[in-house]
Amino acid sequence: MKKILLLPIAFLICFHLKAQPKGPAAYVNPFIGASTNIGKAGVFHGLGKTFPGATSPFGLVQLSPNTITGGDNGPGYSYEHKTIEGFAFTQMSGIGWYGDLGNFLVMPSTGPIFTNSGKENPAIKGYRSEYDKKTETARAGYYAVQLTDIHVKAEMTVAPHSGMIRFTFPENKQSRIQIDLARRVGGTSVAQYIKVVDDHTIEGWMRCTPEGGGWGNGDGKPNYTVYFYAQFSKPMKDFGIWNVNIPKGMDRHRESVESPAFQTLTANAEILKGSTEKEGAHLGFFTQFPTTAGEQVTMKAGISFVNIEGARANLEADIKDWNFEEVLNSTTALWNKALGKVKIEGATDDQKAIFYTALYHTMIDPRSFTDVNGNYPGGDGKIHQSVNFTKRTIFSGWDVFRSQMPLQTIVNPAVVNDMINSLVELADENGTRYLERWEFLNAYSGCMIGNPAVSVITDAYKKGIRNFNVPKAYEFARNSVEKFGNGDLGYSEGISNTLEYAYFDWCLSEFAQQLNKKADASKYLLRSKNYRNIFDPEKGWFRPKLVNGTWVEWPADGRLAQDYGCVESNPYQQGWFVPHDIEGMAKLMGGKEKAIADLKIFFERAPSNMMWGNYYNHPNEPVHHVPFLFNRLGVPWLTQKWARDICERAYHNSAEEGLVGNEDVGQMSAWYVLAASGFHPVCPGDNRYELSSPLFSRITFQLDPAYSKGKTFTIVTHNNSAKNKYIQSAKLNGKTYNKCWIVHQDISSGGVLELTMGAAPNLGWGLDN
Repeated sequence: MKKILLLPIAFLICFHLKAQPKGPAAYVNPFIGASTNIGKAGVFHGLGKTFPGATSPFGLVQLSPNTITGGDNGPGYSYEHKTIEGFAFTQMSGIGWYGDLGNFLVMPSTGPIFTNSGKENPAIKGYRSEYDKKTETARAGYYAVQLTDIHVKAEMTVAPHSGMIRFTFPENKQSRIQIDLARRVGGTSVAQYIKVVDDHTIEGWMRCTPEGGGWGNGDGKPNYTVYFYAQFSKPMKDFGIWNVNIPKGMDRHRESVESPAFQTLTANAEILKGSTEKEGAHLGFFTQFPTTAGEQVTMKAGISFVNIEGARANLEADIKDWNFEEVLNSTTALWNKALGKVKIEGATDDQKAIFYTALYHTMIDPRSFTDVNGNYPGGDGKIHQSVNFTKRTIFSGWDVFRSQMPLQTIVNPAVVNDMINSLVELADENGTRYLERWEFLNAYSGCMIGNPAVSVITDAYKKGIRNFNVPKAYEFARNSVEKFGNGDLGYSEGISNTLEYAYFDWCLSEFAQQLNKKADASKYLLRSKNYRNIFDPEKGWFRPKLVNGTWVEWPADGRLAQDYGCVESNPYQQGWFVPHDIEGMAKLMGGKEKAIADLKIFFERAPSNMMWGNYYNHPNEPVHHVPFLFNRLGVPWLTQKWARDICERAYHNSAEEGLVGNEDVGQMSAWYVLAASGFHPVCPGDNRYELSSPLFSRITFQLDPAYSKGKTFTIVTHNNSAKNKYIQSAKLNGKTYNKCWIVHQDISSGGVLELTMGAAPNLGWGLDN
């Protein structure tokens, strides 16, 4: 692939980084993956869909530019867009469904006021502005850009529960900061409230429900309220509220909000100058003032999902004054500490940018849902007090059980523990008593398939992460696999469902075994073999069955047919998902040699740029374990080859092709962090990691003493280079090591794994069981 060079951005990032302490945060390039470009991706799923704005590690606030409302644009931003409609305090990262959040949209303006956003098409004017791409700058905890239509520079930084925006205005008699309280990435909030508290302060809320679109265009059942407490550095002397008269019964989903009619409606809002309090269906607020050339006006806001008091407490705890640089330096320090948990040596600057940005992307979610006072919104609609854990949200289960959560068990085990507590307590609070597969701000969206929380809980428990209500977790995990599973037939609708349910049955069996529940362990182990029920010996592959037991007609494209019994994949891609019984899978396929030969074709026919295709398809999750199957099949040098190739071909230090597929809430980046470090699981829940081919000369993981016996685990490579990608020999803590895998206890106990690399495979290494 021809690499896209973002010279202006790279130059600006380097310029800013020189002024910063040279910690790992200095290498983060938040533009990596910040594009939804369907054309570049060649498929409707688009590209990385990350946001470039400021956030803190697992923070509640994400303060980022938004270039679009509507469409399949989860982050609200896409690098190729030419205008910005505002800067929102909440964002989603890397999701592949119709997005949500993008709330509390703040925008500077000058001259006459616009109450509609406008379109990138200049014929539909609004408060949005073109911007100078050369001035767009981002790093961990900071974003800045020059808005060219109004000649205003916007800079932003965050604290864990709050955000701060600094605008540098031109000389103007009527400058302004305005806030669209109704705005939302995938639609609109359906009700808002605002109150002017004093001449520097406003407070209020925005309620978001499925009637206003949002997550999955409403199908994700979003139901949340964002509370804010905001202050301006310049006194409010000339201010007001605008109110759009929303017709009774008007559809407020994504399609309606995207329409020209909606622009006309919102452009004709009633402006209530001097109004100090209002509740309505579509409100905005503005404060305006004269400015001198270069005058800076700053706004800061605390955000809460609990109440206004929480938003105020969040702001007062996070940002006590108006010192923008102090807040930025504090957040940079947080990122240096968080990213410093993994130290790499022997990497190029480009590799450092890719690696530390990937690690950064894995530390956005699961984000905190808890205020500084410990309050969080429960699944029963009541306020709960967090005592032993931080309530977290946005669990993209079908994606993150594969790499993201296994990575966090090493670098942030407390976060995994928090997420398990959050899912278990939510299932108790809302009365469902089963674990959600894609949780969004307490909503059971039901997105995707399987029972991924069961995998996460089992994997964590077996690794010693157990600070949660274990009996309750087991009960809800069992309820989950009974509610969603292969049932009495022994198979489900399609290949994807059947294979994944079989794996999650195995996970529950392992969890039961750990708890000495022998009857359940046997029962679910037997059910985990149900994947065999949909293997067609005649076709030599997995095939969907009808309820009556007959096969679904075989398509003309055979196992390359997208969506034939599969979710976002084809049978060739999904069919390799039997991580808990690879030996049994290979036997069905005609034995290990035949399976290896087929796998070679699977990789050799993948696109050179690793974009979406019918063979190995790195843009989507069902195949993320497949490069490591070669280890299990007795040819570890092929895992070394392909894991290294994917790292180099699918990840780049650029915006539009930095990630070949949706970031998927940390999963795409976590895969890279693990693979680039030289190990990755095939089967979360069995504690085994497959060794691959580290990119660097030394990788050191700092371990959490609350969960690990050791202080650090280090992987050292000798003679490593782009050509020398194959492991020749290994030592673990000074002793000769001839296994192509390690277990979690090898890492958590601390120590050193040494790998000697070479240009040709060593066919005799890594074969010990």
